[in-house]
Amino acid sequence: MPKLFLVPNVLSEGDWQNVLPAGIYQILSNTKFFIVENIRTARRFLKQVNKEIDIDSLTFFELNKYTQSSELPKFLHPIQKGFDIAVISEAGCPGVADPGADIVKIAHEKGVKVVPLVGPSSILLALMASGLNGQNFAFHGYLPVKPNERTRAISALEKQAKNNKQTQIFIETPYRNNQMLSDLLKTCHPSTLLCIAANITGDDEYIGTKSIKNWQGKLPDLHKIPTIFLIG
Repeated sequence: MPKLFLVPNVLSEGDWQNVLPAGIYQILSNTKFFIVENIRTARRFLKQVNKEIDIDSLTFFELNKYTQSSELPKFLHPIQKGFDIAVISEAGCPGVADPGADIVKIAHEKGVKVVPLVGPSSILLALMASGLNGQNFAFHGYLPVKPNERTRAISALEKQAKNNKQTQIFIETPYRNNQMLSDLLKTCHPSTLLCIAANITGDDEYIGTKSIKNWQGKLPDLHKIPTIFLIG
């Protein structure tokens, strides 16, 4: 039976074999149809995994915020003809904080076998390394952009972390990371714990957990660096 493979991507520059299992090589080498966020970066990733792949013989469907929902069912047409399809995220795991979840939902509705492959998740890696509660946690994606709304959101997450002993995990657009840090320090109680996990799996990976009080005056520069924030 043809399958829909969910293929994780690397989180940072470097040798893919350091973070992805060897089995991905065979799957990507034998697959001819791909659902990706960005065709150009997906082609580059495939060449990194196997330089012998004939990129021009492959078919790509682009799934991102500009894709109309009415287009999605046709992305699975190759499966009806007996071909496997691979979904490749821009970074990390497809379907987790990622538009790939939309195509997976349709695949289940159509009875297609979905196969998730092992790979790095920045959310889980950050939680593992944070020292915060890994038994009870929540991921919130992006917080509001408007300053007043973001401040209220941070206060609400801090309250949840305290009352429920639940680690709160969220992200920000990389060019707004430093503003997020500033807002966290201004909004949270001095004793609240904040973990900053930046460029996970990269050569300059940075992960640190301190109280808000102890972060004051000692913040890393996170401008344009992929970062996960956790409070607890």
